[in-house]
Amino acid sequence: MKKMMIAGNWKMNLLRHQARELTQEIILKIGDVKEGVDVILAPPFTALDIVGGLIAGSRVMLAAQNVFWEDRGAFTGEISPAMLMDAGCKWVIVGHSERRGILGETDSIVRKKINASLDDGLNVIVCVGETLQEREVGKTIKIVQSQVESALVDLELEDLQRLVIAYEPVWAIGTGKNATPQEAEYVHTTIHEITGSIFSQDSERIRIIYGGSVNGDNIEELLHMDNIDGALIGGAGLDADSFVKIVKLAGE
Repeated sequence: MKKMMIAGNWKMNLLRHQARELTQEIILKIGDVKEGVDVILAPPFTALDIVGGLIAGSRVMLAAQNVFWEDRGAFTGEISPAMLMDAGCKWVIVGHSERRGILGETDSIVRKKINASLDDGLNVIVCVGETLQEREVGKTIKIVQSQVESALVDLELEDLQRLVIAYEPVWAIGTGKNATPQEAEYVHTTIHEITGSIFSQDSERIRIIYGGSVNGDNIEELLHMDNIDGALIGGAGLDADSFVKIVKLAGE
């Protein structure tokens, strides 16, 4: 059985003192949660050192929300995988729909970020998902398949356990709307079929988690689905009680 994963993506929120307070509260409240779930916090770049220092020695792992695909050079404003490793990150989120939609990241760019991150020792959460318009015209599976297949190009078998796919329907992110557990399970099952067609039985190493207005009220039913291995949490991750409740439910 795969280990559950709960990752909190804080996006462009929290000043350093706020990040410190939230992290301290999460660490305090998460102490009695079973070890059967990976817990990840992804603060903004400015708070990586604060959060990383507070979670050092705990079960919580540090993630960055983005990365560039070169190790060094004249790329003003960018952060390399090596820099993230140096800052204490074990994980990085790539391909989030907000970066695809607002900042124009393509499948090709996402793939370069995945490969560079894995090469430098980072574990990767890669986001895939369809927009509302794509969903309404029946293109959900076509879009998700294209994004997943692109993300898996040139991956080695030993990299599979270091890659997590997060299915995040764009229409459900930050909207309060949510795919039903059955809708999410259908897409997750399809993603398993896609990865299986590429890596056969080895594809079972890849965890597939769900994101999109996930909270403490809807997470339990989602986690009871056979092919949902955890969740990528947005707004609910900014509240310690909500986040820890989700982690506890994942650990049951």
